[in-house]
Parts: sequence; C-alpha cells; structure tokens
Amino acid sequence: MKRNLWFWLYFIVAILLAIYFATRIIMTFMGYGPIAKVKNIHISADTETQDLTTIAAATGISSGTNTHSVNLELVNARLLTTPWVRESAVRRLPNGNLSVKIHLYRAVAALNEGGYYYPLSADGKKIQKPSEDKTPGTVVFRGNVPKDIGDITKAATNLIQDLDYLEFIDNRRWNLVTTGGITVMLPEKEVADQNKDPVAAIASLVVLNNKYNILKKDIKVIDMRDTARILIK
Repeated sequence: MKRNLWFWLYFIVAILLAIYFATRIIMTFMGYGPIAKVKNIHISADTETQDLTTIAAATGISSGTNTHSVNLELVNARLLTTPWVRESAVRRLPNGNLSVKIHLYRAVAALNEGGYYYPLSADGKKIQKPSEDKTPGTVVFRGNVPKDIGDITKAATNLIQDLDYLEFIDNRRWNLVTTGGITVMLPEKEVADQNKDPVAAIASLVVLNNKYNILKKDIKVIDMRDTARILIK
C-alpha cells in the first residue's frame, strides 16, 4: 500500500512537471515569456576595426521581436548584401537572443570608377562603399579587375610614389600607368617562362628606377612584355 502511494505521488508530480514544461514551450512559441523575445543580438567579426552598426541594422530585428518568428535564412541573406560582409552565420540561442558571426572583406586596393574610389579585396571584389577621395598609399585600378589582385597589388606598392593606376588589358595582362604619364606594358603571366611574369617585371622596373630614375625621364612607353628585351619609346 505504501509503495503504491509513492508510485502515485511520483506519477502526479511527473504529470504536473510535464504540463508545466509543455505550457512553457507552447507559450514561448506563441511569443510569451522572457525567452520568447530577442533582447539583444551578439555580433562578432574577424576584425576589430570595422564599425558593426550597419551590420546590426541590416539584420532588421528590433528588441522584443518574437525569436521564433525570425527567419534566420532571410537575416543571413540580408547580411550578405551588406558592404564588407563576405560570409555570415546567424543562429538562435537558447535564451532567445541571436548570435551573428561574420567574416569581412579586407581592402587591399581601390577601383577608380565614375570619379569614385571603391575598396577592392584581394579577390577583386568591389566593395559598395565608394569615396570621392583616394586614401594615401593605395594602389588604384581602373576597368575590369580579375579575381586575384593580391600579388600584383603587393608588387605595385613598391612603386606607390610614381603609380597612377593599373589597368587589365584584354583580360590578359597589365598596363601600369605612372603619375608622369608613362605607360608600362607588363607581360602576360606564363608559368613556364620566367620572363613572362608581371610581378617580376615590376621588380625589374623598381631596380631600373632606383638606378636610373627612369620614371622621371621624358618617355611615353616602357614595353616590358618580354623582360629579356625591354623597349623604351
């Protein structure tokens, strides 16, 4: 009899707990209770230099929003249309809040287009945050830009005092134009031929300029498409 009494007591407690937690879950999904609301959004980025205010605004979520009414895929899609955002991941936390983790593009150069300077990442991505002024010490490109500008940008930095802009010709090779109006025709890259490497050509140009100050001369074209035979016009 005593055993049966304890059994029924535990059974009733279990039923009451089940009803309690089921009610809490239902109320949470219906938008009631503290964990049903978004109180804050925690945003983390892979850089500390970027202002995350625009990222928070792009989520489109305000404090007090029903956490289960938030479409995480839609929020993520909005974030990916935000300037500087390369990758993003949004997840819902057990307390009802949201966590946003983003990876940002890093500008290595600028694209001069329509009188504005657009930041460029190393993979040639144009960031839709143009400026009317060029940041000092920035390598500038014009026209079409390939998907990998990291190496050519690093090489061109060594001529930054004389560099006006770089232009990709026929989607094959680069022209480097100096502030003095000299067009340097760089070679199309060929792995099998060391004389056909635009980065190596720029390195040779740096040496020539250091020795002979060639970029200050009264010339129009330096043809380096074959660095074994440099032509000056």
